[in-house]
Formats: sequence, C-alpha cells, structure tokens
Amino acid sequence: MTTNSTRRLNVLISAYSCEPNRGSEPGVGWNTVQQAAQNHEVWVITRANNREPIENALAQTPQPNLHFVYFDLPPWARFWKKGPRGVHLYYYLWQLAARSVAREIARKVRFDVTHHITFVTYSHPSFLASLPVPFVWGSVGGGESAPFRFWKSIGWRGFLFEMVRSIARKRGEWDPLVRNTAQKAAVAVATTVETAERLRSLGARQIVTQSVAALNEADLQKLLPIPTRTSTPFRVFSMGRLLPWKGLHLAMEAFSRLLARCPESEYWLIGDGPERQRLEKLAGRLGILDRVTFFGHLSRLETFQKISGCDVMLFPSLHDSGGWASVEAMAAGRPVVCLDLGGPALQVTVATGYRIPAIEPGQATREITEALVALATDVSLRARMSDACRLRVQEELTWSRVGKKFEALYQELAVSEPTASSLASSVVGQKVKNPREAGAISLEREA
Repeated sequence: MTTNSTRRLNVLISAYSCEPNRGSEPGVGWNTVQQAAQNHEVWVITRANNREPIENALAQTPQPNLHFVYFDLPPWARFWKKGPRGVHLYYYLWQLAARSVAREIARKVRFDVTHHITFVTYSHPSFLASLPVPFVWGSVGGGESAPFRFWKSIGWRGFLFEMVRSIARKRGEWDPLVRNTAQKAAVAVATTVETAERLRSLGARQIVTQSVAALNEADLQKLLPIPTRTSTPFRVFSMGRLLPWKGLHLAMEAFSRLLARCPESEYWLIGDGPERQRLEKLAGRLGILDRVTFFGHLSRLETFQKISGCDVMLFPSLHDSGGWASVEAMAAGRPVVCLDLGGPALQVTVATGYRIPAIEPGQATREITEALVALATDVSLRARMSDACRLRVQEELTWSRVGKKFEALYQELAVSEPTASSLASSVVGQKVKNPREAGAISLEREA
C-alpha cells in the first residue's frame, strides 16, 4: 500500500527475462516487478515465451495494476535462435526492436520512471534510454573479471572462456549504444564494485552499488528454520554449476589441506557441469576422493535438505555478479567462505564468514584453508556466525528489502533529477566509501 509520504507512479519496466518460481535472471525480473507493483501502476515489456507462466501465476494471484506487454522478433528474424544458442545476439536485436514498443506505450501512458531490470548485464544497451523519462539502469553486472594470475589454474577451457568473455565485454564497452545507455541513466545500479567501476568509465552520472541476490518469503520459510549443526563430521559444501571460473579447484586444494589438520571432515559438491570430471581427477590425485561426494544436479528441495547436513559453505568463485547460493546458505545459518570478489563479497561480512583476498592461487588456497580450520575447530564461532547469517539475510537480503530501496529511488526520481547527496540520504541513510567494508548490500552512491 502507498503511504502519505509517497505517491502512486506509472513505471515502465524492461524485463526480457521474467518468470515466476525461477531463480537467477528470470527470478530477478519477476521478483522486482512484483515489488514495484505493490505501490505503482507497472507496465512490463518482456519476451513472448514468458507469457504462459506469467499468466498462470496472475490467474492464481491477480494483480490488476501489473500490465505485461509480450514482444518478440518475427519468426523470420529469430529462426536461427535455438535455446541458449545465439541468445546474446538475439537479446541485442530485441533491445533495438523493443524501442518502438516502448514508444507506442509511452504515447498512451505518461510514465514517471523507467527501469531496466533484465538481462543483468552492463555490456548491452537498453531501449529505455531512448525515452525522455527518468531512467534507472539495473541492477546490472558482468564487470567482474577473474584475476589474471588465476587464469592458468582454471585449465585451457577456462582460459579460453576468460579470453572470449573479456573480448565480448570490451566490444560492449566500445558500443556507442551502450555508452548512450550509461550516460542517459539518471541512476545506474551495479551489482558489484567491479561493475560500478566499468559504469563510471562508460560515463554514468550517478552509480549505486547493490547486490542483486535476494530471497523471497517462500524460500525464507524453508531455510531459516534449518537448525545449526553441532555433530560430526565437520562438513563443507559448495553448490552451483561446476564451471572453471567457479574456483572449485581452489576449494578442492584447500579441503585437502583441511583434512591434514581436521581428519574428520567431508566435502559435498551439489551441482553438475563440465568441470566435474576435472574436479574428480583432482580429488583422486590429492588422495581425498573418499572424503568428497559429488551429488550432481538436485531439485531445490533436495538441495535444501543437503544444506541442513552441512556446516559451512565454500564459494570461491572468481567472478560472480549475483551469488544466490551464498545468500541461501546464510539464510540456513551456514557461514560462507568466499573470495573477496564480485557479488558474494557484498553479501558476506566479517560477522557471517570470511572474504579471502584473491591475489594468486597459492595464497588464496592457504587462506581458505585457515578459514576452514578456524570454523572446524570452534563450534561457538560457527554458532555466532550462524545467528549473524540469518539476521543479515532477514534484514538486508530479501526481495521486500530490495523493493523498498527501489521504491525510495522511484520517488526521488519522480520529483526531480537526483543529486548524489540527496539520493544517498533518501535511499541509503548514509554514504559509505566501500560497500564491502560496510558489509554492504546497502547502497553506495558515487558522483
């Protein structure tokens, strides 16, 4: 409901990926528009293939102030797109073509604010930049890079992936439409400190840093009641796709060193992917295969059940804009050991886990080991961090919290062009120099 201090706005949202009961990009789109529609009249331009799940959800829970406009390129312009093949080219063309759709809607509705949500990538343009309306770009990510000293450790496939990714990102930064999007944004919202730096170089006027990972009420109800473990063995887990840049080879090395000092330990990997075979061979070479379990892909319910049987999450990703896995782990009261990179570095604080500097592989492995040993040998430390993890998620890492932050931003933009100081005050409450040091999902304003 609106309050006396706010007014009902007309908001136009771009959410190419938007689908209920999904995680990652579709979940970002769906949850963000749900939050916006609590206070405003919201129009959402999204892909036509999202229509069925969206309309099924709206049939169960009608939202009369939420209006979806479904748009796709004609069949002759997309016959070549098959699943994920060609998705980035198609997304780029979709953005170009959707400008006419947005302009047609804007001729009928006077919008107060426009907001690009998905894809969550800074290296592609948004058609909303072409409208003469205050424009929020993001949260957008993708500005993170695996530190170069780690490239050799991720194997030739990982090395090649990083090269191609770096080239594609540079192409985006040279694109005049991407630069126009950054410069037209009244506020650009970055998912990480690294992306914020990229947005600044593109000419964004006002930059906010905010983690994109959050949980809804249904997930909280499943995860928060999971009790803290006090029994043996000490069990470490990682979850997500098994990809070279996820840094799980570092996790395997660190776990082998943990075993030398804490023999009653186990390591569970939840998820599957092309890196699995390499990781299994590494575990064999390290002589720890009998203490490591690969569960493969599990359902969400099965994943939550496995989390309940573990003590600590190990998340050594080398670049990750989101990091939902770490938020889920913290909601279950599991401290997180991560690298001081990307999204997880914004979510994890000194009270909820360890952020390991990513200087070079040997150093990172040693420091991950020390963090695991500290948690393995101090039950009271795990208990304190467990309580802090749950509290942090409830206070900062929920979709309702994200919705309140965007609500404050919308209201500020609808009144006038923001200033760095006024938005920092209205959205954050205080300006912080380094969101990681502040344990931040809280927003960082940069002029």
